[in-house]
Amino acid sequence: MALIRRLRVRDVRCYESAEITLGEHLTVIYGANGAGKTNLLEAIYFGCTGRSCRTSNDREFVRFEQSAARVEFELESESGLHQLAVGFEPGQPRHVTADGGPVERLIDVPFRPLACVFLPDRLELIKGAPSLRRDHLDQLIAGLWPARAALRRDYGQALAQRNALLSRIRGQGVDAGELDVWDLELGRLALLLSAERARAVELVGPPAQEIADELGLVGGLELRYRPRSKADTAELFAAELFERRSSDLDRGFTGHGPHRDELLLSRDGRELRVYGSQGEQRVALLSLLLAEREVLADQRGQTPLLLLDDVMSELDGERRERLVARITLAGQSVVTTTELEHVPTADELGVARVEVSGGVINQEVNV
Repeated sequence: MALIRRLRVRDVRCYESAEITLGEHLTVIYGANGAGKTNLLEAIYFGCTGRSCRTSNDREFVRFEQSAARVEFELESESGLHQLAVGFEPGQPRHVTADGGPVERLIDVPFRPLACVFLPDRLELIKGAPSLRRDHLDQLIAGLWPARAALRRDYGQALAQRNALLSRIRGQGVDAGELDVWDLELGRLALLLSAERARAVELVGPPAQEIADELGLVGGLELRYRPRSKADTAELFAAELFERRSSDLDRGFTGHGPHRDELLLSRDGRELRVYGSQGEQRVALLSLLLAEREVLADQRGQTPLLLLDDVMSELDGERRERLVARITLAGQSVVTTTELEHVPTADELGVARVEVSGGVINQEVNV
């Protein structure tokens, strides 16, 4: 397991430069709203994954009027001390170096930390469109079983080929029978993708329910993967597509398959997306992410770094204690808060405390 000992950032969001030391188990970043706490959390995530956890427009990650940003880690793992740096310039590939040498892909770095993140904005994962939950589930699959990381891409390419053929049949009078080959290929990949999604949900569901109970979600938390297809062979999936071929030709795209599946999160038999309060949705999201962290640790032998932004403000004292006890059992965690006293054990020896004010690191104590 890789531990981040130090973080350095340059030209990230509000920071011209900043440096902090992380605790072995818990780091608390505290300060007023707008002080720059979440920016540090985002920088850590960017260094672990090469992408922002807050925006799809990576240009926003770079400090205003600057051309590039850089995140550097000092890491400690079983193999010793390491250096990892990720540089970003809009419009250019990520520039990754590991122990001073260039690396083509961040995922190829053996000591790269895994990361899970909770942000208030991520409530869209619970109450937003099904595509958000599908994407999240596919990212989880890639984290659990890296050999399956290309499965979603392969399915997407086959789907695009079939959709392009549908358009040619509509516009150029191409023989509809040419769809038969793509229907079988799409079926083969669809069954693989659906099976991996169902497998991931089966692993994450029980610990998510346990954590939700612990954090006081009345009525429990149930995760259920709901595929559109009932097929268990590529041939049967192709038959389902054949039944819908006329409507697909009318629309010009494929309306059946894993790209239309749903991940349901329910409390007391009711979908949280529709019937859950914002507080219930927050607890459900937190429970899901904590469960994924546990499953990733079990499957990969490495506990992901946990990043929690402003999660304590809506929990009572007892649930804060339960949460902190759970997240500090193994691995590293970084928590942001407006009030230091909202994080139980923040005064204990070995907990890193970082105060932020106006984008400036004022002090770091008791590391």
